[in-house]
Amino acid sequence: MVKFYRVVFICFFVFITGVISAQPFKDDHPQEYEVRSGDTLWGIAETFLRDPWLWPEIWHINTQIENPHLIYPGDIVQLIQVDGKKMLTIGRTGRAKRTELPDGTIKLSPRARVSKLDSVIPAIPLEAVQSFLVDNRVVEREELDNAPYVLAGGEGHIIMGSGDKFYVRGQIDQAQTAFGLYRKGVPFVDPDTGEFLGMEAKQLGLAKYLDTEKDISTMRLLRSGQDVRIGDRLLPTLERKVNSIFYPKSPVADITGKIIHVFGGVRNVSQYNVVVINRGEREKLAVGDVLAIYRNGEQTRDRFTNELIQLPSERSGLMIIFRTFEKVSFGLVLKAQKTLKVFDAVRNP
Repeated sequence: MVKFYRVVFICFFVFITGVISAQPFKDDHPQEYEVRSGDTLWGIAETFLRDPWLWPEIWHINTQIENPHLIYPGDIVQLIQVDGKKMLTIGRTGRAKRTELPDGTIKLSPRARVSKLDSVIPAIPLEAVQSFLVDNRVVEREELDNAPYVLAGGEGHIIMGSGDKFYVRGQIDQAQTAFGLYRKGVPFVDPDTGEFLGMEAKQLGLAKYLDTEKDISTMRLLRSGQDVRIGDRLLPTLERKVNSIFYPKSPVADITGKIIHVFGGVRNVSQYNVVVINRGEREKLAVGDVLAIYRNGEQTRDRFTNELIQLPSERSGLMIIFRTFEKVSFGLVLKAQKTLKVFDAVRNP
């Protein structure tokens, strides 16, 4: 019997050791991959890795290349060995293009690449998140309630569009030349604790300060995505660097939260939906963090005891954080194997 348990223990130890030391690479991974326009870092990582968020752990910096963290169309992501460990790196210059001719001859043609900075491969599909990087803010309720507001439009207008003059009442910082126009959106509340987490402020447009007399300021609407109306609020424009170049990675802290809102006026969540979760910078969440989404289990009635039982949740998707605030974060759903909903759980992957 002792021998039997010893064999079982050894087998278990070998299994656990194998799992821990398992390579993150897929069995069918390529030896190299040529980056194309329209690729994302997440998609490239999925080509090689079982878990794309492990990318930072297997990325080997090529010190011979300027900006080795940036990947451009035409670059070659290559599999290399470093101290006996598989890693990925990029090759950029001096690589010939291989073309196989009909007679079997391999033709090598030198090639060069010239790319603008804005052609850098982004981490995730930018078209899905572009407006949320700039146009949406999360603020305290008082910040919006106490902000200057649109009093009237020029020439009696009650709705203003691009180029229109309008009047604002409230304290204006005259050193600030540009202001964003905002309207209250969704209040974010923690579904478990009832804590107020912030108010969505939806940007309508951008205005230029012209003049002030007493507490009435004159403004001109420079651009607008929506009609501006009496009562809309003004906030100073944010001077923030919008960074879409980051590595997908695991959070540094243990995260247990929930999806509390999905943008777009829908309740069900699917791939490339932008969602809000009830965790933010105070929980050490950062841009690039990947979280697993767990669909809430169904409820069923125990036929023997007549109790209503909650079934276990199931891992059903992945999301990546692309913008953080103090108490909430915006995330993009990258995978959704099943239909997800508001209040589904998010955890470390």
